[in-house]
Amino acid sequence: MTFRTPILFLSVICALGNCTQDAATFNYPSSMVTKTTSGLLIGHPGPNRSDIVEFLGVPYAVPPSENYALRRRDCPQTPPKPVDFPGFTPQAQRIIDYFVGGSGTTQSEDCLTLNIWTKPTASAAQQKKPVLIFLHGGRFANGNTHTPFYDGQSLADAEDVVIVTLNYRLNIFGFPGAPDAARNLGLRDQRLAVEWIRDNIAGFGGDPSRMVLFGQSAGGVAVDYWAYAYQEDPIVSGLISHSGNAFSFPLNEPSRQVSNWHNVSHALGCGADGNSLACMRTKNWVEILKAASKVPSAASDNPVRSTPPFYPEADEEIVFYDYDKLSHDGSFARLPYVLGNNDNEQGYYVISAYGRSINVTKAQGDEFMLKSFTCPNHAQALVRRAVGVPVWQYRYFGDWDNTRLYPTSDAYHGVDMHMIFGNSEAVTGLPPSEAQEQTVAFMQHLWARFAADPVNGLSRAGWPRFAPGLESLARFVYGNSTEWSLVEPGTIANNC
Repeated sequence: MTFRTPILFLSVICALGNCTQDAATFNYPSSMVTKTTSGLLIGHPGPNRSDIVEFLGVPYAVPPSENYALRRRDCPQTPPKPVDFPGFTPQAQRIIDYFVGGSGTTQSEDCLTLNIWTKPTASAAQQKKPVLIFLHGGRFANGNTHTPFYDGQSLADAEDVVIVTLNYRLNIFGFPGAPDAARNLGLRDQRLAVEWIRDNIAGFGGDPSRMVLFGQSAGGVAVDYWAYAYQEDPIVSGLISHSGNAFSFPLNEPSRQVSNWHNVSHALGCGADGNSLACMRTKNWVEILKAASKVPSAASDNPVRSTPPFYPEADEEIVFYDYDKLSHDGSFARLPYVLGNNDNEQGYYVISAYGRSINVTKAQGDEFMLKSFTCPNHAQALVRRAVGVPVWQYRYFGDWDNTRLYPTSDAYHGVDMHMIFGNSEAVTGLPPSEAQEQTVAFMQHLWARFAADPVNGLSRAGWPRFAPGLESLARFVYGNSTEWSLVEPGTIANNC
C-alpha cells in the first residue's frame, strides 16, 4: 500500500516552540489546523474516510535532530525473519509483516511520535469526544504505528471518538539494561505521550477527562503496568488489555539483562563490564541495533514462549517484582477495566517456534494459552472485582477467510485487532465478508461505549460486569456467529 505523509507544521522554525502565525493566512480549513505544545499542526483528510482529519507523525518529545517534522518514522527494531510455515495462506506473510513492523517502513531514533484521527462535527465544540489511546504490541522489541493494522480512520469515522496511536522506544533503545542507567525508557515514553495527549487533545475535539488507554499483547501488558505504576495520577479514566497483562509474560533476571547489554557493548568496543553507556552513546544506532539483534532470547518453561534480551525490568517504580502481592493488596489505580484474549493465541506463536525448529505439540500450545492468557486474565478480573472495580472479560473466537494464516490458525494472537480498527482489507488485500463487517461495527461500538462511559457504558449495552457464577464473560464470534453470547467465567478458566 502507499504510506501517507505526516502532518505539516505551518513553520518548521516554530515546530517545537511558540507559533503566532495565523492559520487563515495559509487558506486551510480551521478543522485541519490545531495549535499544540509542539507547534501549530496541519492535518489532512483521511484517504479512505474523507470526513476524518488525520494528524500523522506528531512529535510528543523534543527530538535529537532538526527538521523532525519532515518524515514519519518507526522506532529502531529488527523484524523477525519470514518463516516458511506449512499451509501458509497467500495473505499470511503480508499480515505478519504489517503486524510485526516488517513492511519496510523507515526507522530512526527520531521516532517519538503519535498519530491522531478525529471527525470534526458541529457538536464537538459543545461536547468533546471520548479518546481511545492505543499501545501496539511486539514483545517490546518490535511493532509500529505506521501500519494499516492500527490506522484509526475507520474507528474514528464509525464512532464518535478520537483515536490516538503512539510509538515508543523498543528493544535495546527502550529497555537497555545498562548498569546505573534509567530503566524502562519505552514505558516512560508512553507516559510522556499520554501527558502530551492530555494537554493537547481538546484541540482535536477530544475530552481529556474521558481518555481510555488500550493495547494489545505487550501493549496490553503495558496498560496493566500503567495501573500499578500510576495509582495516584493515572490520567486516563479506563483501561483495555487485549491478550496480555502484568501476569502474562515473565521478565528477564536483572543480571541477564545487564549481561545482554555488555554483550552488545563488548561487540562495539565499549567493554564487557562496568559503565559503558557513555561509550555506547557515541555509536550509530544502526550499529547498536545490528549488535543487539545477535543476542538470543531467554528460553522459558514452555517452547512457545521466550523473553527478548531487552525487555522491561523490575525497577519498583514503573515495573514491579511482585504483582501478585500488589494485586491482592489492591495497590493499583481503581480504573474500570476490560480484558480478554483470543481463543487460539498459540496459533500465531507456533509460527515463530517453527522458525526455531520447534514443532509445538497441542499440549504445549494449550499450556501456553492457559499460563499466558486464560489464567492471567481470570486472575486480574477477580482481583479487580474484589475491590469494587468495574471489570469486564471477553473471549474472541473469529476465524475469517481473509485473515487466516493457515487452515487451523483459528482465532490467533492479534487477529482481533481487525475487529477494533476495521482494516482487514488494507492489511490482507482481501475484502471482508458481510458477517465480518457486522462484527467490526458491533465491537467498535462496544469499545466506544466504554470510552464514553467506562463505569456504565458496557452494562447499558447489555454486557454485565464480570462475576463468577453468573453468565458475564462475553464470547465474541463464537462459532463465527455475529451474535454474541454470555457464559459463566469458569467455563473458560476451569483449569486455572
